[in-house]
Amino acid sequence: MDEQPRCCCEPANGTPGGQHKHTPRSEEELRQLRNRLNRMVGQLNGISRMLDENRYCGDILIQIAAVEKALQNFGYIILRDHMGTCVAEQLRDGNTAVLEELLDLMKKLK
Repeated sequence: MDEQPRCCCEPANGTPGGQHKHTPRSEEELRQLRNRLNRMVGQLNGISRMLDENRYCGDILIQIAAVEKALQNFGYIILRDHMGTCVAEQLRDGNTAVLEELLDLMKKLK
């Protein structure tokens, strides 16, 4: 049976939703990521208030663009971390198939 290459973040049994990184994020990294995420949640709540206040469409669209950009930057930070830890670990272990997974993730992030 041909087995799919595993990402370094997946458990051996391949169960969805139970994936964990081998290299844990530092407390500082977690703090920064959570701060970014909380700012985005605040922006989304602001957009909701703008709808309730019947604000001008252009103003809402500007805020939507800001949230999209923030989320994309957040994704790039996670991707950079993934490349520096998970992908690098797999390449050191000789698993070059992880590069295909990386390309797929980059396409999804785009």
